[in-house]
Amino acid sequence: MRLYEGNILTCDKENQIAHYLLEDQGKILYCGDELPAGCVAAERVSTGEGALIPPFVDSHIHFASYATFHAGLNVMNARSNEEILQMLQEHLKKTKEKLVIGFGASPYSVSDGHLVCRVQLDEVCPDKPLFLVKYDGHACVVNTVLLNEVRGKVQHLRGFHEDTGEMNQEAFFAVSDYITASLSTVQLVAHMQKALDDLAARGIGMIHTVSGVGFARDLDVDLERFFARGITNGMQMRVFMQTLDVNKAVKRKLPRIGGCFETALDGCFGSMDAALLSPYENTSDCGVLYYSDEKVTEFCKAANRAGLQIEMHAIGDKAFVQAVRAIKAALDDLPREDHRHTIIHACLPTAEEIAVCERYHINLAVQTAFIDWPQEPDSYLEQILGERAGRLNPIRTFCEHGLILSAGSDGPCTDPDPLLWMYKACNHSNPAESISVQQALRMCTYNGYYTTFDERERGSLEAGKIADMVLLDRNPYDIPKEELASVKVKQLYLRGQEYKKGNGGGAAQILRGMIKRGKC
Repeated sequence: MRLYEGNILTCDKENQIAHYLLEDQGKILYCGDELPAGCVAAERVSTGEGALIPPFVDSHIHFASYATFHAGLNVMNARSNEEILQMLQEHLKKTKEKLVIGFGASPYSVSDGHLVCRVQLDEVCPDKPLFLVKYDGHACVVNTVLLNEVRGKVQHLRGFHEDTGEMNQEAFFAVSDYITASLSTVQLVAHMQKALDDLAARGIGMIHTVSGVGFARDLDVDLERFFARGITNGMQMRVFMQTLDVNKAVKRKLPRIGGCFETALDGCFGSMDAALLSPYENTSDCGVLYYSDEKVTEFCKAANRAGLQIEMHAIGDKAFVQAVRAIKAALDDLPREDHRHTIIHACLPTAEEIAVCERYHINLAVQTAFIDWPQEPDSYLEQILGERAGRLNPIRTFCEHGLILSAGSDGPCTDPDPLLWMYKACNHSNPAESISVQQALRMCTYNGYYTTFDERERGSLEAGKIADMVLLDRNPYDIPKEELASVKVKQLYLRGQEYKKGNGGGAAQILRGMIKRGKC
């Protein structure tokens, strides 16, 4: 039995602040302002100047990809292509991998103003295949060794650029499929466990992972399902299968479907292939819609009829319109009171479709880390979008319409950092779209659990719920909103216990997950 006293930010319906929380055997027995009876022998933990909150939720992460890139070379902080090449050179001295994987290249955060190219990569890495993924996760640059391996698979696809080695759109997805099919399962599981431990250090107690990125027979989906079920330290994973084939999700008894990749409706601003209703500035190009309205509507109707929760990637306003109208058509076809269908990103929404989201209770999984993002700076967005750049990520507008917002990293596109998500939401580059600290905390905690129907057991600090909690070193309600990003996580508690790293070995965990039944 343990008694917490101090600043208890409950994130319940009234956003109450309590002074005491009593936990026993992994359950919250009491949360309130009066010292509960029967706690004389309880161990006491004071929050001090900090606060106890529910765990954060990363409501959109490509977990297998994040784990793989997290274990490889991250060049996000490079400020020149020369620096990227130097980082690669140092990485090659240390790695024994036959395939070199890097992540985070951006033409907008380097002084060169363009992506590092194939010829430059060949100078540093001439004898091993090199797969360097762009920061947005929608394009890559390959060296000549890898280009020669995949040429037959990609040379006729949209987005193939032999001269620079850049692959985007369908060519990128084909290269990604090739890469993921070559990864070692044992190694991937080890990377996943290390990544989970790192997420826990950020105070994250649940992730919504989107799976299905080209592994043979959708191995990554099954691997993540079994990995999730085999976890013994209390961390929670909810798996979304990125497919338009409803039967694949139903066969695996997954209650949800969607994400990016196959269920991405458009590209992204970084590659100027996010689908727009009017052209990018000074061009005639409106980006790319990957599917027809009819195909997306057909998918949504089938998934809704199967009782699945739907999530789809939509960044540009044209894709947002397509997503909203398809979900609306599905719910008109078969109304469901509590579907919790969700649109991911929703970066450039339209007023009419926001109203439809309000009327049909469509949720949004947003990435506030995209606000004033070094990899995609405001100056670049203004250049390609004009006045539309001022309408990106309208968090406050969404809240004023009563939409349920959850927060996520889109990892590996951004580093999972919930306190940064809160900071960006409260200090929006468009001040009119900033929200309160209370709203931001709820978005990053309770709403993530709500999104996957987990709010009855977790997500707020209330009697009867599982004792999943995070202790912060400062109280976010008591500090200036400009200091939110400096708040630190002191401890993650799951089922009342301090988070324990590792999970008993990869093979044992997967086997345990294959046998065990439970949420995933």
